[in-house]
Amino acid sequence: MSTPEHRRRSIRLPGYDYASPGGYFVTLCTFQRLPLFGDIVNGEMHLNNCGRIAQDCWNAIPGHFPNARLDAFIVMPNHVHGVLWLTPVGAQHAAPLRSAVPRHTATPNNVLPGSLGAIVRSYKSAVSRNASTIHQTTPRFLWQRNYYERIIRDDAELNAVRQYIIDNPTNWQDDEHNPAATHP
Repeated sequence: MSTPEHRRRSIRLPGYDYASPGGYFVTLCTFQRLPLFGDIVNGEMHLNNCGRIAQDCWNAIPGHFPNARLDAFIVMPNHVHGVLWLTPVGAQHAAPLRSAVPRHTATPNNVLPGSLGAIVRSYKSAVSRNASTIHQTTPRFLWQRNYYERIIRDDAELNAVRQYIIDNPTNWQDDEHNPAATHP
């Protein structure tokens, strides 16, 4: 008897091109929401070594993805929040603009090169690799599967997201990602 093929339900917006230019608010959580990146003390995030790796790898994204620009970002005890901007890749010498050439094909996991998914996958991999190299106590699985994203549609939403990121440490006691949160 054969078993049914397992299909995970996508949490992405159906039909949306996540390689298209624009702003994206992403949240990546640690496996089982373990507090691997540091602690909140008096409303301030204090990064441990693994948290510093998460910060450094985020800052390195534009060096690996020339179409990515960084905006607001924070490492929390068990997750990271950040705003990424994908920009059009311009012409190099006599090469045509990217929009004038056919799109790259997706990888076997349906991730387009240079897309939000490719950037997140690369970031998570880099943090995991660097953390396990330096810290023998890092869990085998550092990250929760998948990630959350929100397409930023206007300046009001961008400003609200930036403020949310800034206020995240002071609101940790009520944060949905805090296992000891005081919210109902």
